[in-house]
Amino acid sequence: MSTFPSVEYKGLVVRESSSGFHANVETLNSNDLPQGTLLVEVKYSSLNYKDALCISGNKGVTKQYPMTPGIDAAGVVAYSESPLFEIGDKVIVTGNDLGMNTPGGYGQYIRIPAEWAIRLPQGLSLKESMIYGTAGLTAGLSIQRLSELVQPSQGKILVTGATGGVGSMAVAVLSKMGYYVTGESGKEEEIPFLKSLGATEVIMRQDFMAEPAKPLMQARYAGAIDVVG
Repeated sequence: MSTFPSVEYKGLVVRESSSGFHANVETLNSNDLPQGTLLVEVKYSSLNYKDALCISGNKGVTKQYPMTPGIDAAGVVAYSESPLFEIGDKVIVTGNDLGMNTPGGYGQYIRIPAEWAIRLPQGLSLKESMIYGTAGLTAGLSIQRLSELVQPSQGKILVTGATGGVGSMAVAVLSKMGYYVTGESGKEEEIPFLKSLGATEVIMRQDFMAEPAKPLMQARYAGAIDVVG
């Protein structure tokens, strides 16, 4: 029989009504959280595109309401029924079903399968882990793979959707690694921002998407991180 503690906490709850979707901070109880082997006290979460979709009522992300968004979380294990973690362990949770159909990081507590959590890496604080967040993790994994295939001396790297979370992180990290980075964006007013991150050049989306003058042209980029598909 589960001996999870009963804890009252605050959380952002999105509810569906006849007039649409509404988000409010409510008092909740950990007894109402779904089954799981870890109860985590959330210290930080980040803001992601899926969170905005959940709050706006996108049924492709969240099928059942009410729901607490937040697809990632960093916090401290408050209770564990798993041998993988002990009370007091600092953990990060990202991906899986968190914040989609499982109450997420915009609540002060989450209950999850222990397999969803990883230990906070040494040298990184809980706050820093969510400053980077899911966007930073996605950019980092993309850059890790790209760097295995393309070296800085081999040519330009294109980053699409460069002003977004993943794109801006990718621009900043790639430039620090010595790559010649071309940022692609639909926001002309953000050119100074992308240059400040380290983009060597910025191309507007309408120019990038323009039909080429010839059916066959030379390759312009040695590699790309395509955020927007």
